[in-house]
Amino acid sequence: MSKVEFITLMAMLMALNALAIDIMLPGLQQIGESLGVESENHRQYIISAYLLGFAIAQLVFGPLADRFGRRGPLLVGLGIYIVAAFAGAVAPTFTGLLIMRFVHGIGSAATRVITVSIIRDVFGGRQMAEAMSLIMMVFMIVPVIAPGTGQIIMLFAEWHMIFVFMGLASIVVAIWMAIRLPETLNPADKRLLNIGSIFQAFRVVLTNRIALCYTLASTFIFGALFGFINSAQQIYVGIYKLGTMFPVVFAGVAGFMALSSYMNSRLVGRFGMRRLSHGALLGFIGVNSIWFLLSLFGTLPLWLFLLLFTLAMFQFGLIGSNFNSLAMEPLGHVAGTASSVLGFMGTAGGGAIGALIGQAYDGTTMPLALGFFSVAIIGLFFVLIAERGKLFQAHHKPL
Repeated sequence: MSKVEFITLMAMLMALNALAIDIMLPGLQQIGESLGVESENHRQYIISAYLLGFAIAQLVFGPLADRFGRRGPLLVGLGIYIVAAFAGAVAPTFTGLLIMRFVHGIGSAATRVITVSIIRDVFGGRQMAEAMSLIMMVFMIVPVIAPGTGQIIMLFAEWHMIFVFMGLASIVVAIWMAIRLPETLNPADKRLLNIGSIFQAFRVVLTNRIALCYTLASTFIFGALFGFINSAQQIYVGIYKLGTMFPVVFAGVAGFMALSSYMNSRLVGRFGMRRLSHGALLGFIGVNSIWFLLSLFGTLPLWLFLLLFTLAMFQFGLIGSNFNSLAMEPLGHVAGTASSVLGFMGTAGGGAIGALIGQAYDGTTMPLALGFFSVAIIGLFFVLIAERGKLFQAHHKPL
């Protein structure tokens, strides 16, 4: 398998998770009306239910991948994803849909935690950060095209076909993976599947200062992203009256995130993960400070909101993959369980933070601006703990 094909396949596996979130956004209003959901904020539960299943299942798939290898558990997860997608298309009630979304998240967890484990099997250090940046660049194509795809589907059919599309897309990726991806877990690194060994691996993860603190930093910062995703349709359509142009604007912002991921892949080998991600974090804080202060005077004009928000999102491409690689770097010997624990913390915590930000929506962008500013400051706090108060250091001291 060539490096190009490997990175593309890894990106497509991880992109199934983004697809399950972003393609839904244009259909939230129609889904709510079809299934009798009166509150606009309650429609956000379609995203939250998925994230909950996605978070919890990572704790299961990680140990399974360390015991049985990467291929088998990944195929099981893809199978669950496929079944849940098609089942969601025929859900008769909103409660039934939320249950299927929860199951959908369970299947998608395998595509996240095992994919990161596979990447860690193959790469390490700055090579992993470079590979993750390239994967994130391809991965970010999905937020660019997914909302528009959902909007196009709804021009010719009802929201049910969005779920059918997700099911068909996941079948294609599953076949590709089954045929082309070899087993990457070294047989010598297989771990016994028992409570003792799992808790031992959890202890290794949770007692590693670098891994824990960078995960907590990512959790809060990505909580802001989840908060925006939850309320994106309400902001773009409800406040700024973009209508069917909503997917176009959403795609434009996501495109800048993809661009920053590409830039990171080209620069990380030269400048290192810490220098790039720490600089981006400070930039993230600066932009969000300006956004928050201006929001105190009322709703921003669309052009100013997009300018500040795009600048903030641009930092994600320089933060996300580097923070993830820094957290995973000292945990190669328990990569599967490490990926699951860190993924659970990041998704469960980030999803909860995002839900709080999304549910605080009050018809203005103030809750989102305050949320972004707050999580940026908290993220910096955890990075300072991880690095013993010193930013931009090329190498950290022994733990």
